[in-house]
Amino acid sequence: MKKLYVSKVRKISQNKNELEKALNVKISITGRNIVIDGKEVDEYFASKVIGALDYPFLLEDALFLRDENYMMEVLHIKDYTKRKDFKVIKGRIIGTQGKTLRTLRELTGCEVVVENNDAAIIGMAENILDAVQAVISLIQGSKQGNVYARLEHRNKE
Repeated sequence: MKKLYVSKVRKISQNKNELEKALNVKISITGRNIVIDGKEVDEYFASKVIGALDYPFLLEDALFLRDENYMMEVLHIKDYTKRKDFKVIKGRIIGTQGKTLRTLRELTGCEVVVENNDAAIIGMAENILDAVQAVISLIQGSKQGNVYARLEHRNKE
């Protein structure tokens, strides 16, 4: 039995039946506490998926974490910059109408979301390092074009 505390209970309760089937566990929700009951391995993957759902990932993206080749990385923007204008930094990661996020998704194959002062990334283990480095570069002020060029160069290798 594994216990988790989440802030977005509604998203999990709406998808509870689907999560229980996909993850092969029993999920109990009490307030913001979630109890996962099942085999140890299933509980482990269920906790990763539910942790991803606490960010604005879609259910389909979070369910990728059932596969051991996928991982999730959370970057706290404060850890990579001394700047205090987080709105501007988040805007640089998201881009105009989400264009930067779409381009990062295409070039890295990873899903990237921004919420509060965090950027969360889900992707294949071999691709996630490129996505993490790209987001860190954007946080630290690199131009989007330079980040894209670096990713395209890495893809050619």
